Amino acid sequence: MRRAFPYLLLPHLWSSRNRARRREPGDLVRAALFGGVGLVVFAALFWGAFWLTWQLSDYDELGDYLLRLGLSWLFLTFLAFLTFSGIVTALSTFFLSEDLRLLLTAPVAARRLFYARFARTVAQSSWMVVVFLAPALMGVGVARCAPASFYLSAVMAIVPFAVIPVAIGTACTLLLVNVFPARRARDLLMLMGLLFAGSIVILLRVIRPEQLLGAESLPDVTGFFSTLQSPVTPLLPSFWAGELLFASLKGSWDVVHAGALWTTALAFSVALRAADERWHFSGYSRSQEAPKARFTRFRSLDVIAGMLPLSAVRRQLLVKDLKIFLRDVSQWSQLLLLLALVLIYLYNFRVLDLQRIPYMSGFIKNIYAFVNLGMAGFVMATVAVRFVFPAVSAEGAAFWIIRTSPISLRDFLWSKFWTGLVPILVLTESLTIAANELLGVDPFLKIVSACAIVFLSFALVGLATGLGARYPRFTAENPSQVAGSYGGVAFMIVAVMLIIVMIVLIGWPSTTYLIYQLRRMPLGPVREGMMAVSFLVAAVISVATWLIGMRSGVRALDAMSN
Repeated sequence: MRRAFPYLLLPHLWSSRNRARRREPGDLVRAALFGGVGLVVFAALFWGAFWLTWQLSDYDELGDYLLRLGLSWLFLTFLAFLTFSGIVTALSTFFLSEDLRLLLTAPVAARRLFYARFARTVAQSSWMVVVFLAPALMGVGVARCAPASFYLSAVMAIVPFAVIPVAIGTACTLLLVNVFPARRARDLLMLMGLLFAGSIVILLRVIRPEQLLGAESLPDVTGFFSTLQSPVTPLLPSFWAGELLFASLKGSWDVVHAGALWTTALAFSVALRAADERWHFSGYSRSQEAPKARFTRFRSLDVIAGMLPLSAVRRQLLVKDLKIFLRDVSQWSQLLLLLALVLIYLYNFRVLDLQRIPYMSGFIKNIYAFVNLGMAGFVMATVAVRFVFPAVSAEGAAFWIIRTSPISLRDFLWSKFWTGLVPILVLTESLTIAANELLGVDPFLKIVSACAIVFLSFALVGLATGLGARYPRFTAENPSQVAGSYGGVAFMIVAVMLIIVMIVLIGWPSTTYLIYQLRRMPLGPVREGMMAVSFLVAAVISVATWLIGMRSGVRALDAMSN
């Protein structure tokens, strides 16, 4: 009983250690890829914070004021994120974790179980915040030649700063599960989180901060600074952390704000423990209730599928996949955030003011057309790895039904392909056409971009479907785990290489055509032939990637069944 608290944390640490020792295929490649990306992001954040702090040091009192304000804003940015992350994480650690059935019946004191779960919740909710804060604060410290006490103060500020919002989020979760069943609360939180994230993105873009770059906006700078100051209230933990770090930069120690951080974190932890001892078991009992089996029939899908020129088997497989997708709130609700990002993407092209450089506006518009093509390709790859690649793995333990039913695995995999192709093609094609129309690019580029998206859609969706069948993970708890597996990483690497090759093969003949049109010069038969060959090679590579990916997936499924 006395040593129950540390022992409750050991199984999670041991499982991570054993996973690292096991070294499954692709672990080294995945570790090298994500480790390299992490180092690049760390260096970029460090350099950005260092450069900005170094520039502010030239402005004396104004620079100190902006740095002080920036530290408070830096912590304020992560405050809401930590709160919502605490809500979602606490739902899993306190109520939906599989080991709770054993722990709640074991002779472990409730307060010790709470501390173990809360420590795990804080760690899982705040590790990403720490990863982003560490290089930024290191850059500030190096630029200001801060003493060693600054880095100690950073640790002393981050720990209670992470505990406070996570405790608030855990309390909200405790309230929610005592009102709604835990699994229904998870869907509700997922939907609310995506709506919140989409709203924040749209709000920040509608503010249009680029207006400050114009000379006519200089009189509004004072109002802009007052707007920045207004959310920084002395009652928030972000303000306390910013003041503590700014005082450490000056070589002093802010006892008041350090005490405010630590006493608030301890008080919230104690209050949360008392609430957990009172209401945790009732909320956990509600989470064990079996949900009612309510299925939406979606009869309109049956009618639409009946009109398609498909065989009866492929038609039923298509209807099955669509109904399962629409019934899962955690799947289709993520499309709301994607829709918000698409609207922001198009809005950026709408407000893009290229008329300030009239002599180069036409050239820059056509350059943006290739940038738009590349961005659409990356959007397509991201959506494919999230929704198409896990399609086979999503069958889970029920995959034996497909293997034992009178359905060929070729029909099964091709139904997955067509289910993913149509929405992705419609999304990216609409995105490309709308962006090119807003930019007003050359009609030739509009046609080339639209055709390139069609070929890219077939290639990327076919590759995602085939690799998803070749590297399935039927035991994954959610599609995100499948997307982050070895096969998902391999797909993203090949997809990025394919997009780059396609842009090069399409960009050279398109640029050549535009330059000759601008100079009013004839192309000539030799150059026209080279341009046609470049377009043809791009088309052949796309079709080959599509067919090879699908055939590889079918062979993998056939070998699995033998």
